[in-house]
Amino acid sequence: MTPLFRWCVLAALVLLGGCASLSSSERERAARIAQQARSTVVECDRADRCAQDSPLRALAGKAFSESTADRPQHYATILDEGEEALVARLNLLRSATRSIDLQTYIFDKDDSARLVLDELLAASRRGVHVRLLIDQLSAISDLQILGALSSSHQNFELRVYNPTFGKAQLNYLDYAGSVLCCFRRFNQRMHNKLLVVDDAIGVVGGRNYQDDYYDWDSEYNFRDRDVLVAGPEARVMAANFDAFWNAPRSVPAERLNDVGQLLLDAGAPAMPAADYRRPERVQRVLAEAIDDAWITRSFVDTALPVASVRYVADLPRKHRRETVQQPRNGQHVTEPQLDSLIAGATSEVLLQTPYLVLSKPARRLFADLRQRASPPRVLVSTNSLAATDNPIVYALSYKYKRRNMRELGFNIFEFKPFPLDAPVDYRNLLPDPIEGEYPEGRRGGLLGGSAAGSNARPPGSSGGGEGGTSMDAGNPVETASRGSRPRTGSAYQNARERRRAAGSEVGRDLLRTETRPSFLGSKAVNRPLPVTRKGARMGLHAKSLVVDRRIGVIGTHNFDPRSENYNTEGAVIIDDPAFARRLADSILRDIDPQNSWTVAPRSKPPVLSGLNYSMGKASEALPILDFWPWRYATDYEFQPGPGCPQPLPRQHPDFHACYTAVGDFPEVNVGPKLLLVRMLTAFGAGLVPIL
Repeated sequence: MTPLFRWCVLAALVLLGGCASLSSSERERAARIAQQARSTVVECDRADRCAQDSPLRALAGKAFSESTADRPQHYATILDEGEEALVARLNLLRSATRSIDLQTYIFDKDDSARLVLDELLAASRRGVHVRLLIDQLSAISDLQILGALSSSHQNFELRVYNPTFGKAQLNYLDYAGSVLCCFRRFNQRMHNKLLVVDDAIGVVGGRNYQDDYYDWDSEYNFRDRDVLVAGPEARVMAANFDAFWNAPRSVPAERLNDVGQLLLDAGAPAMPAADYRRPERVQRVLAEAIDDAWITRSFVDTALPVASVRYVADLPRKHRRETVQQPRNGQHVTEPQLDSLIAGATSEVLLQTPYLVLSKPARRLFADLRQRASPPRVLVSTNSLAATDNPIVYALSYKYKRRNMRELGFNIFEFKPFPLDAPVDYRNLLPDPIEGEYPEGRRGGLLGGSAAGSNARPPGSSGGGEGGTSMDAGNPVETASRGSRPRTGSAYQNARERRRAAGSEVGRDLLRTETRPSFLGSKAVNRPLPVTRKGARMGLHAKSLVVDRRIGVIGTHNFDPRSENYNTEGAVIIDDPAFARRLADSILRDIDPQNSWTVAPRSKPPVLSGLNYSMGKASEALPILDFWPWRYATDYEFQPGPGCPQPLPRQHPDFHACYTAVGDFPEVNVGPKLLLVRMLTAFGAGLVPIL
């Protein structure tokens, strides 16, 4: 597309859009309106800005006191459970004495997001300098809130990254224009998630600011993970945040065309009152956030002193076009670092990623590992079609299961939509206790109940198999198999009606995902597919890596072409065996048979097995018209019993005796969706780099 044509298209869309752009003078007027409306009142005159005493913040002080120039000391805590991750954030915000820097891809206006937003505003009124940076594609979808934040307080600043056409909200014409005139720029998103308090303690991971990242949605929640790091490396995080904050693509919200127009038309708006869907839940986490004993027990006592911590993150320069002066290897930071860790593996690579779509460089990387005399085993935890929020990407990964397993040696485990042993507080999903009270001092994170409820079991109930650990030289499955036999009962009967009566049924007009929305509207293209039973299901969103049970990585990188080529990403790399083992245990829990299906080759048909394999391989190699219906692999469910006391690797000779094939898409109401997946598999290979 020639530059002249691009400009013609852009001009036409601007005209069709009613000439919504503000002039330079109008933007300056809007900025002055916001600036003049900002409060200058500081509610606290103490040097510590009336910060709440916090054991977490004290942990950071301990790390600094133990650090030397040659040997920095850090403490790290893995945040596995959603609601606990929210409590940790609220506690840290209240403990801030100087600064809060928050960077995220999605920021909603639901209960969890509003809680965080109110704490940020409260901190600014105490005298803490607060900076909030949100990617435009999933920024707060309320112009009144954006206008109110822009004019709230002199200590509060809000910027929006990479705003298409200088706007916070996009309409149909905007999306169409972004495809025609500036497709590459539109797809370059700031995917980093980072919270830094006082340049002393930071949180990095997959969670955005939306209810479904904190187990607060009644229909669909993400199984996610963060790491909290206290110590000098937080200064590196703060420096990376500064680079994004000062980037040309980071625009103050009041200077956006639509926010600015609101300010010009109506002046600085008031912040809408909080209208919580579940106020009792809000009060619970607020109480926990100020409970020193609870914070100590949950986060400080579980913190590990770690030997080596590195925060690696892309910079805004990744979004520049590659030139001789700025080659690709000079613009990309996160991906080369992670690739180097994988390439250095000697015994094991444990990878968790929501979307198993490998780029060509990633395929070469794992192919090289496979060619070694003693290749490291590769275990991959990823989504099933029933669990994923992105069925389009799943369809594309489905195409390459044979290659990933046979050629790359992957052992793949697909996350179930209703895991029986997920780190989730089931009280958030089921208003009533599950057949009894919760254990003393426990928030339900290890309950053996299904998030769906139809498989709910009381705490402490036993399943159908013997507990144990399966681990030998040839076994890629290391997991505590407690065995589970789903049971039915009254726990979930009429649960949907109870939730609705309690006011907890979330009406979702827009389900935002970490993928591009439709170019033809504001709703997301990718939505979880219908499944065979009702309930609040989960989808895997954690992005983690463990190498040789020595190095652990938690970050935002999805290990897919989009993360490599378009999005900016960040990750914490911790070289410490104790931390790596704890992270590995968390991932292995997700691949336990209670929580995941095992992907394995199908049993060979009695006739024409060679022809079927050859046709499937040839069809897979085609960029389009891949319609061969019999795929190489499918999902299997572990069946514990006297002869099968523990899970087996797919390579074990008794695998098919202990596992039952449950189909390519278990738990999904396939119907026409099967045709959709087939069509995307056949024609969608060219979309891999951008999805």
